[in-house]
Amino acid sequence: MLFLVVLVACGLLAVSCPAQAETTHVVALVGSLEEVLTNIRNWVIGILALVATVFLTIGGVRYLLANGDPGEIEKAKSSIRNAAFGYLLAALAPVVVDILRSLVGA
Repeated sequence: MLFLVVLVACGLLAVSCPAQAETTHVVALVGSLEEVLTNIRNWVIGILALVATVFLTIGGVRYLLANGDPGEIEKAKSSIRNAAFGYLLAALAPVVVDILRSLVGA
């Protein structure tokens, strides 16, 4: 019973204290165009690698579940080819960003 009284008292004490919110102003400023292009490159590489991994997983599962069906095996191989293409694009993303960087003069 004493434990319950202490628990209720602590709860009331916690509720009765006014909450203080610290005001902070966050301004998302970028230092340079170089930083923006680097961030774009990192995001593109991440997204392409993620999509390619999903395609590779789908292709692997399709291949395992094909059970000898030539049509399903071809779909699985196509999905795996698409994953390889996605990984290739992810690997070439820095080159594309460097070309973009040279075009804008950064």
